[in-house]
Amino acid sequence: MASVIGEVQSTLAAAAAARQRGQSNEELRLLEAALALAPGNPHALNARGMRALADGDPACARDCFTAAAAADPGEPALWLNVATACRALRDDEGEEAALERALGIDRLLFAGQLRLAELNQRRGRMARAAQGWAAVVQMASAMPDRPPGIADALQRGQAFLTAHGEQLSRELDAALGQELAALGPAARRFAACVDHTLGRRRIYHNECAGVHYPFLPADEYFDRAHFPWFDALEARTEAIAREAQALLARGGEALRPYVRQEPGTPENKWSALDNSLDWSACFLWEYGERNDAVCDLCPETAAALAAVPQKNHIPGKAPSAFFSILKPGAHIPPHTGVTNTRAIVHLPLVVPEGCRFRVGGETRPWEVGRAFAFDDTIEHEAWNPSSEIRIVLIFDVWNPHLTLEEQDLLRRFFEVTGRHERS
Repeated sequence: MASVIGEVQSTLAAAAAARQRGQSNEELRLLEAALALAPGNPHALNARGMRALADGDPACARDCFTAAAAADPGEPALWLNVATACRALRDDEGEEAALERALGIDRLLFAGQLRLAELNQRRGRMARAAQGWAAVVQMASAMPDRPPGIADALQRGQAFLTAHGEQLSRELDAALGQELAALGPAARRFAACVDHTLGRRRIYHNECAGVHYPFLPADEYFDRAHFPWFDALEARTEAIAREAQALLARGGEALRPYVRQEPGTPENKWSALDNSLDWSACFLWEYGERNDAVCDLCPETAAALAAVPQKNHIPGKAPSAFFSILKPGAHIPPHTGVTNTRAIVHLPLVVPEGCRFRVGGETRPWEVGRAFAFDDTIEHEAWNPSSEIRIVLIFDVWNPHLTLEEQDLLRRFFEVTGRHERS
């Protein structure tokens, strides 16, 4: 038996050498000799199938590859060869079956995923093709060094997914566009779901540097209905803006850089703003302590803050309230906050053209006198591309999804942990 295997191997090696020399007839003679010695040898069958493909005989190739795969069913490359012959014969069902056999052995077989995606696209099964191309793109993107074939597959996959998403988007707009427009803001979550499904946006999650309260909705911008007192706050916009501008005109120590890092801090995303007045703040409240000097200079603003019904009074921690000043050309880089137990409120006071604010996957322009609240433990950033300063009143309140009982428990929790920190 060993001598037969050795003779088959040497015959196949001779056939390969003949192929290299371009002696196709000699190669074929040697392959037939190898099969005569061992008719069920998968190596000989596979080599004969490759010769048949080169000779333009895909039917013979399919028979050889199928027999080879039957002899060695755990080898995915043999099933890929069966699929190749079936494709040449335009046998879509046979090709699909062979590819599924190969992927059943190794689901991460790139060639198998690529060929199946191509097959489904060719057959017009676009949903399946999209799933397949998504797998191809994911696998190819993870490869640091991509040979030309992989790079081409990645490019084709991305192009298909883009076109598929655009087509699906057009169909959804035609089917749901009028209904979504009628719903307005009430359709925001559904629209985000659609955009994520189509690959047009990320879904961001809470990243808390401090206390992370579980099971709260990770909503980028809170629904305005949670803050019925926004109307009263907005009615004071003009007076609050006058006080903020007067305070800026006075200057002095009340205005300071918002970012102040400890000496020796390594270079990081905040370095450009470190101790810079490009982003500055003037605090009316800071970590639960009232700044009487600033509040006395801004009585309308102080009164507006005092009237807020959802204040989170926690000594040493909250609330904080300040005028946030962003100079022309300044950019606040993407970052996340400390705890999702709070909501951050913005009341825009002075907003030059082009200023905008992103929370998660949604970017909005500030509108003077139009308040909003967001979860700052979801990544957010801000831009002022204009030639004028931007001023916003910022303060924090309880996350509106917390019950009154939970708010009280959190106050007591922070009281105990605060005593421990001070000790």
